[in-house]
Amino acid sequence: MADLTVANTILEQLGGRKFTVMTGARNFVGDFSGLSFRLPGAGGFCADGINYVKVTLTPSDEYDMTFSRIRGTKVTQVAKYEGVQFDQLQELFTQATGLHTSLGTMGAR
Repeated sequence: MADLTVANTILEQLGGRKFTVMTGARNFVGDFSGLSFRLPGAGGFCADGINYVKVTLTPSDEYDMTFSRIRGTKVTQVAKYEGVQFDQLQELFTQATGLHTSLGTMGAR
């Protein structure tokens, strides 16, 4: 059985259940060093047609984030960020895809 500690941690750092609901992320695949998932791809849901994201923990305890577009058997890398800190995951996800990871404070002051 695979150790999914890193994959579960990444999902929580992205926003957990709120992230899943807000982005439509699905088909999660985790392993000992990362997490990948699909995003809705029809009708320009995400910026640049991004429909696949992979987040990998590096030996330096930072993350690499890869954003891709998959159409049939063709995979096109749209953006890649290296050396990402855990508190930057949500911001970079939103920057690359145009999707928000939560409702935020909903105008609370």
